[in-house]
Order: sequence, then C-alpha cells, then structure tokens
Amino acid sequence: MGAEIMNNPQPLASEEEILQHLEHVIEESKDKPGSLIPLLQHTQKIYGYLPEVALKRISEALNVPISEVAGIVGFYSFFSTTPKGKNVVRVCQGTACYVRGGNEVLSAVKNELNINVGETTKDREFSLEVGRCFGACGLAPVIMVNDEVVQRVKPAKIGEILRVYKNKS
Repeated sequence: MGAEIMNNPQPLASEEEILQHLEHVIEESKDKPGSLIPLLQHTQKIYGYLPEVALKRISEALNVPISEVAGIVGFYSFFSTTPKGKNVVRVCQGTACYVRGGNEVLSAVKNELNINVGETTKDREFSLEVGRCFGACGLAPVIMVNDEVVQRVKPAKIGEILRVYKNKS
C-alpha cells in the first residue's frame, strides 16, 4: 500500500487512511536529523499538496514551531498549500513570450478555466501558474501543460488545447 500512496497524487479513500499513513511516515523519520524537508516532500506526495492539518502535525511531531515549517513551505516553490489539478498549466511571461502575446494567452487561459493564477478548477482538473522563461523563446508565446511545451499559442486556441489534456486524464 505504501508505494501506491507515494505515486498517487490524489487523496486515498479516506482522510483517516491518509492521516494513518502520515503518522507512519512521521514515526519513521522524526528522529533523523534534517528530516523536515523530506517529510514535507513525502507528505505532499501523499496529499497532492500540504494541508494545514498535516503541517501542524509535522510541527508537533518534530517539535519545530509552525512558523518555521510554514516559512520553509513558503520559501521553496515546489511546495504547495493548495490542491493541484491533474494538469498544471504554466503560461510563460518571459520577455519574448510577453512581447508576442503571452499576456493575452494568460487571459484566455484564465477565462477558459474560470480561475486565476495560483488556483485550481473545482473539478481539480487544471491548476494555473505563470513562469518566467521555458527556454523556447523562438517559439513564443508558449505554455507548458504538465511537462509538455505547447508552442506558438493563439488565445483563440486555448479551449481546444486544454480539451486535449482533459481528455487524457
């Protein structure tokens, strides 16, 4: 059961099962030096994000102030305190993309998904983020959906692009 939990970014059947697994992970690592960040990483794999209840439990178990735990979570961009969608859409706002219409692409994604940057759709299908450069300046404007770069994006095509990813999951 442990491997299934680690590889599944979606919550398990019940909150109780998740908390039991979290307790097991905490017990295994709480006495190891430097265990806070790996424990947060593992917790994010269990939940798909870092809920407040988990952060408080980790704080108590490691005897670390909640402010320190929250500070670490806020500092590292790979940690998230909000649930992520199955598909993460990142819109490039680097110079080349911005000049070639990246802001219009961002507006189109917001309108299509009815969310703002940093939010997730109610069905947890999509999350929206921005990035500063994806290394594809010659193909601007670009977006990334999960790990795939979509090039020369036109705002009018956003709905069509996102439907492809929604149908994959």
